[in-house]
Amino acid sequence: MATGKEIRGKIKSVENTKKITKAMEMVAASKMRKAQDRMHAARPYSDKIRNIASNLSQANPEYTHPFMVTQDNSKNVGFIVVTTDKGLCGGMNTNSLRLLTTKLRELEGQGNKVQAVAIGNKGLGFLHRIGAKVVAHAVQLGDTPHLDKLIGPVKVLLDAYQEGRLDAVYLVYTKFINTMKQEPMLQQLLPLSSDRLEADKTGAHQWDYIYEPDVQSVIDELLVRYVEALIYQAVAENMASEQSARMVAMKSASDNAGNVIGELKLVYNKTRQAAITKELSEIVAGAAAV
Repeated sequence: MATGKEIRGKIKSVENTKKITKAMEMVAASKMRKAQDRMHAARPYSDKIRNIASNLSQANPEYTHPFMVTQDNSKNVGFIVVTTDKGLCGGMNTNSLRLLTTKLRELEGQGNKVQAVAIGNKGLGFLHRIGAKVVAHAVQLGDTPHLDKLIGPVKVLLDAYQEGRLDAVYLVYTKFINTMKQEPMLQQLLPLSSDRLEADKTGAHQWDYIYEPDVQSVIDELLVRYVEALIYQAVAENMASEQSARMVAMKSASDNAGNVIGELKLVYNKTRQAAITKELSEIVAGAAAV
C-alpha cells in the first residue's frame, strides 16, 4: 500500500493538472465566442456569392468554367485537409482524419493517386505519417484565419484541376453544429456540383447583368472567389469547432481531476487512520506487556 507521503504527492500533482485544465477551459471559452461570431459573419457572404455565381452561369449557358467541367482522365485526386494546429480538443481531429482515411482507401482501391494540401499542423503530421503526397501546407494560422495565407497553398490544387491534372478536389474539415456537437465533413469542392451551385429560386424573375470587361472574365474571377470563400468558410467553421471542442474537453478533464482528487483523499484518510490505529495497538500491547 502507498504511504501517506506518496498519496499527498499524487494529490498535489493532480491539483496542479486541474489548475492547468481549468485555465485552458476558460481561455477556450473566451475564444469560442469570437470564433463563432467570425464563422457566422462569413456565412452571408458565402451564400450571396453562390447565388450570384449561379445566376451568372444560368444567364450564360454558352460558356462553362473549367471548375464546372467533370474530368476523369488523369486518375489524380486532390484533398484540402483542414485541422487544428494544437491538440487537446477531444476527438475532433481524429474523427475528420478517420473520414479522410476511409475516402483515401476507396480512391486508391480504384487506382487513383492522391495529392493533398494541409491546413493545420495535425493534418500535416498525419499526411506525412501515412505517406501521402503533400504539395503545399499552411500552419500556425493563429486564432484568426486570413485569406491571404490560404490562397497560396490552395491555388496549387485549383490550378492543377483547371489544367486537367486532377479529376476532383475534396475538402475535409469539421463543421460547427453547436457548442456540444461538431460534425466531420468531407465535401467535393471541384467540380462544382449542381446542388452546391444552385440558384435562389425564391423569386420568379431572372437577373440580367451588364458585364465589364466581358462575360468570360467576370465568371472566371467570380468562381475563383467563390471557391476561395468556401475554403475560408471551412477554416472558420473548423476554428469555431476547435475552441468549442477544447472547452468541452478541458471541462471534462477538470471534472475528472476533481473526482481523482476526491478518491485519493479518501485513500489518504484511510491510510492515515490505519497507521494511527496500528500505533495505538502497539502502544496498548506494550503497556499490557509491562
